[in-house]
Amino acid sequence: MDNRRLILLLVFSFSLIMLWDAWQRQGQPQPGKATVTAAPSASASAGAVPTPTVPGTGAAALPATVPSAAAVAAAGAAKATIKTDLYVADISSQGGDIIRLELVRHPDSEDKSKHFVLFENGGKHIYVAQSGLIGEGLPNHKTEWKLPAGELALKDGEKELEVRLEASTASGGKVVKTYVFHRGSYQIDVRHEGVTAGAHAYYQITRDGKPAEAQGSSMMMGVTTFTGPAVYTNAEKYQKVEFADILKNKAKFAQKADDGWVAMVQHYFVSAWLPVGSTAREFYMRKVGEDLFSAGVILPVGADGKSTVSLYAGPQEQTNLEKIAPGLDLVVDYGWLTVIAAPLFWVLGAIHKLVGNWGWAIIGLTLLLKLAFFPLSAASYKSMAKMRVLTPKLVKLKEAYGDDKQRLNQEMMALYKKEKVNPLGGCLPVLVQIPVFIALYWVLLGTVEMRNAPWLGWITDLSVKDPYYVLPLIMGATMFIQTKLNPTPPDPIQAKVMLFMPIMFTGMFLFFPAGLVLYWTVNNVLSIAQQWQITRLVEAGEKK
Repeated sequence: MDNRRLILLLVFSFSLIMLWDAWQRQGQPQPGKATVTAAPSASASAGAVPTPTVPGTGAAALPATVPSAAAVAAAGAAKATIKTDLYVADISSQGGDIIRLELVRHPDSEDKSKHFVLFENGGKHIYVAQSGLIGEGLPNHKTEWKLPAGELALKDGEKELEVRLEASTASGGKVVKTYVFHRGSYQIDVRHEGVTAGAHAYYQITRDGKPAEAQGSSMMMGVTTFTGPAVYTNAEKYQKVEFADILKNKAKFAQKADDGWVAMVQHYFVSAWLPVGSTAREFYMRKVGEDLFSAGVILPVGADGKSTVSLYAGPQEQTNLEKIAPGLDLVVDYGWLTVIAAPLFWVLGAIHKLVGNWGWAIIGLTLLLKLAFFPLSAASYKSMAKMRVLTPKLVKLKEAYGDDKQRLNQEMMALYKKEKVNPLGGCLPVLVQIPVFIALYWVLLGTVEMRNAPWLGWITDLSVKDPYYVLPLIMGATMFIQTKLNPTPPDPIQAKVMLFMPIMFTGMFLFFPAGLVLYWTVNNVLSIAQQWQITRLVEAGEKK
């Protein structure tokens, strides 16, 4: 009995069903998390955190709570709009926080004529960057800040734009919060000045628990593209924290360190507070409202009364992230196949530098993978070609011993041994390539470089499905040709199942990313050429 095709059918079907399930489940809210449709009121309850005691500062115990993050900027608060070459940002007078941030070089996922909105104060999400001071009478993110007047735009020829806000202290003093936007950079410096000696500053990101966007919650075998806070320190390395663990008070992460950063991660984009130097710091995470969470860092103010931290808010461009801060490139989520996906993307990036197009880079990667697997593929196709030659003999055996399954299996194994054919010889190359296939799926869906990346003609975004289903149909045709090149199974039912596989796979591939379908189509074309040549040589040798 020819079990080889049955094994391949089961393996491929399982993989494709998992991928199909991923696409079917995209965009659904995660179980157990309430959705937020509007900003909570200023009276929302505060979420307490343990008394922060930053090591090495000699400071007295800090207040038992950091000011409540549940009270994001009220709808009636004044705001200042800042425009740069990368951002359109809104800063609220309440708290002096960034409550809206558009990325002008990245289109919206649904409406390409609009900019992608990372921070927003209600609507689809609540997602804001907040900062303030901890100390008696010092301004925090609930304080009313005085906004600058006039146009706030980065003009041609200017390298940076400073936006100064002011707030009064209980003692009659004045604190200045300054945002510094840099041309060509997704880093925003946030500086507090005029702070009382011995005080501390906190910098936090407050976000709801919903996935970023419909296509951003790609699921594979139960694993979701990560959305949530993360902490990095040199000692503990990269630590992701699920919102569910914060709810259960089971969040595990490095809380005190002399280095590191805190971030809020979502599909394609990330925001992160990046303290510099080896200043002692304390990280915290907490629930601050219904489906609302804060993750932040507390730092001692310098002896000069100043505190400066950089805020990164932008795309997860790996080559840039690794230059900005140690470990920041780890926010790119490849799921459980990172060990394969990360090198794949590195090779893709290297090819892209040469060809300048991600579609052609995928084709180049396919060629390289085909060369890497060439010895395995050649052995597989040689085994399949020999099986094709043996098919008439297997049919005769089935006719002679069809009623005696045990005898039939014995005779088939004897024939395989005599002809030196391994009936499972074609399985290994396929099994080896399946992890690569799934890893490439994660690369296409997990890297912002693939977002809205065109190939040619009608393929304007390799990370989403082919809008006209041309590539999936071509892929189905190539798969059908491959089926015809393979030996026909002696079992009629199995033969019909194998012929049905191209139809089933085509139906699933209709909704897969165009880049993934491109990879599989090119791989099929190369396999057909290799298999046809090897089959021709084997059959010619048998006739001699």
